[in-house]
Amino acid sequence: MRLNEKTRIVGQRVILVPYEAKHVPKYHQWMSNEALRQLTASEELSLPEEYAMQHSWREDDDKLTFIVLSADLYRQSKDEIAAMVGDTNLFLHQDEDSGQKIAEAEIMIAEQDSRGKGYGREAMLLMLKYARDHLDIDKFEVKIDMDNVISQRMFQSFKFVETRRVEVFHEVTLERSITPDWNKWLDEEVKLKIESY
Repeated sequence: MRLNEKTRIVGQRVILVPYEAKHVPKYHQWMSNEALRQLTASEELSLPEEYAMQHSWREDDDKLTFIVLSADLYRQSKDEIAAMVGDTNLFLHQDEDSGQKIAEAEIMIAEQDSRGKGYGREAMLLMLKYARDHLDIDKFEVKIDMDNVISQRMFQSFKFVETRRVEVFHEVTLERSITPDWNKWLDEEVKLKIESY
């Protein structure tokens, strides 16, 4: 999505930057890990396919993505590639029955050493707040592997509620409508600074 191509979002622990071609080799390296692909329900792609996917994320109006940088690593190195720890995405669609505009959220902290440091939590909160403020959406949803209890707990702490389980896909769906009470909670939970990229 071109909406964020010149946007950097700065939090306390993480910095979100647009997914660009320069990030693809490291991202491709992450996704060569079978366990990571299984956790994210991703298919293995060749490097040219990964570049095509990055281009699609940039151009398509129904996708929004940011690369997650460790703020400390970036401040030390001034090197985005060295500071990359994961990514966060939204897929936008409209519910045919209700007409609601839904953003399906994803977060991945790919670097093993960067897990458990609050990066995923802050990156996802920043993404939710940015999307709420810049996109016309009614509700967020996430689809998480049933065994990924850590992710389920994180989204439950964001006041998402489980709405269904699909055994055949081994997947649980949690949802969060955008309401005044939740907006207030989100604004208290995370502060973001938007800069030009």
